[in-house]
Amino acid sequence: MKKILLACGSGIATSTAVNAKLTQMLEENGYAGKFKITQCKISEVPALSAEHDFCVATTMQPTEMKCPFISGISFLTGAGLDATFQEIKTQMEK
Repeated sequence: MKKILLACGSGIATSTAVNAKLTQMLEENGYAGKFKITQCKISEVPALSAEHDFCVATTMQPTEMKCPFISGISFLTGAGLDATFQEIKTQMEK
């Protein structure tokens, strides 16, 4: 079970939209039941990162992270989404 940290500025609006899209993409690619997503504020990432396998965020990468970081901006813009999802799949396979 991969533990994914999903962060945005407030931990509510943007991360909720990304959560829906990411969940759909993961399930469509054979990862149903193999992940758990935790939404949070970007300010909470340093403290929570040690307990997660990787972080997807729609903001700048915070300092002092203890897990890999993936920029999730492409979930909002659509540009580069395939490359971003490839990074996520790579983390899912580790």
